[in-house]
Amino acid sequence: MLAIIAPARLASTRFPEKLLYPIKGKPLILWVAERLQEQAPEIPRYFAVDDLRLETVLRDAGHKTITTRDDHTCGTDRLAEANEKIGAEWLINVQGDEPLVTRGQILALESLLKEGAYMATLATRFNTRAEFLDPNQVKLVMDTAQNALYFSRASIPHDRDGFEIFDDDWVARAPAYRHIGLYGYRADFLRTYCSLPEGKLEMVERLEQLRVLENGYDIKVALTDELSIGIDTLNDAALFEEYLNRI
Repeated sequence: MLAIIAPARLASTRFPEKLLYPIKGKPLILWVAERLQEQAPEIPRYFAVDDLRLETVLRDAGHKTITTRDDHTCGTDRLAEANEKIGAEWLINVQGDEPLVTRGQILALESLLKEGAYMATLATRFNTRAEFLDPNQVKLVMDTAQNALYFSRASIPHDRDGFEIFDDDWVARAPAYRHIGLYGYRADFLRTYCSLPEGKLEMVERLEQLRVLENGYDIKVALTDELSIGIDTLNDAALFEEYLNRI
């Protein structure tokens, strides 16, 4: 059985209570819920919430929620707690701040899991120098088999000889990839993940997926060209609203 679980945590350092932030009169979390319903109607969908306000907004709109503890250090731990009640064999983790997730992205993760990956995620190419330099845009580098080597808020790979002058064309040609915050997990590996200690690199970068790499496990990466706007800041919310006004 495959299930989609969206960990939905109300607290946010960079953008407090962003999941309830109204965009064109609708809370962000409902944009995500409706998008998932549209893109993957045949896959069971749940929101793992830690706050009654999120639960109320979602349930009043007809979406399924599972209440989880509010002391989890990351979304993956919240996902694991929720799956104790669901019992899915494979899980797709869609962040509650990804309102443009696509069916193709979900199916790409499902395919990697069914091919044997125990954890998978997505990436896309950067288009501009400004995006590549933005610490809110997480970068990743991969090996030749498309396993993740590292994730960072820093601009990696670093052009030793041309960093001061590199431009948008360089970014478009370079092996520079932006991480998209969707994951796939096998349930047995998810339990393993939650037993691992928080990693030193994870604590520095504040990127929970580094715990996997620090402990010697692989993360398989699928590439996508489909548009994604993760809402990490108020500016991101404005960009999403601009996108909605154009369609």
